[in-house]
Amino acid sequence: MIKTIGILGAGKVGVTLAQLARKAGYEVVIAGSGDPAKIALSIKVLAPGAHAVAKEEAALRGDIVILALPLSKYATIPKDALKGKLVIDSMNHWHEVDGPREDTIPEDITSSEHLQSFLPESRVVKALSHMGYHELHDHAKPKGSDGRKAIAIAGDIKEDTETVAHLVNTLGFDPLIIGVLKKGRQLEPGNPGFGASISREDLHLRTR
Repeated sequence: MIKTIGILGAGKVGVTLAQLARKAGYEVVIAGSGDPAKIALSIKVLAPGAHAVAKEEAALRGDIVILALPLSKYATIPKDALKGKLVIDSMNHWHEVDGPREDTIPEDITSSEHLQSFLPESRVVKALSHMGYHELHDHAKPKGSDGRKAIAIAGDIKEDTETVAHLVNTLGFDPLIIGVLKKGRQLEPGNPGFGASISREDLHLRTR
């Protein structure tokens, strides 16, 4: 059972996901890049009930851990604390932030596949990455609501993608499992699923 969500990255995406997770009733621990005291007040104001902690604590306490930091900073992830964990990769490569992609991620694999190789003792699922933080914040709706948007999910282990699908549903979106981790390429910038804030049926057509 998912009770606590750990979030690594306290930027706009991380804070938005913390807001959604708190609204859904989860305990949330969120970490920035440094001393948690530096973000404690902003987290208290922006995501009431969430707790600013060190990244190791966020990784250890989270039943699921969401990565929401710049992709080029993935090597700062506390690998040991993530052993055995289900990890959601919500990161994207942005040239303005990360520099040339080939300097961060090999061109012949997806960012999530590379992350899985970096975290061999964790289980990586790609999700919560193709929609901007504004859309995540504004478009979340209860299950069964008209006009609900969809979030695509890619992962190699069926049980893990199903767990993430449950989480996505509780956060306010229709989950769509699109296949194995390699299919996450469809959700990266420049590909059909990226930027999509559309229905489950339309997202399926775009990412199949």
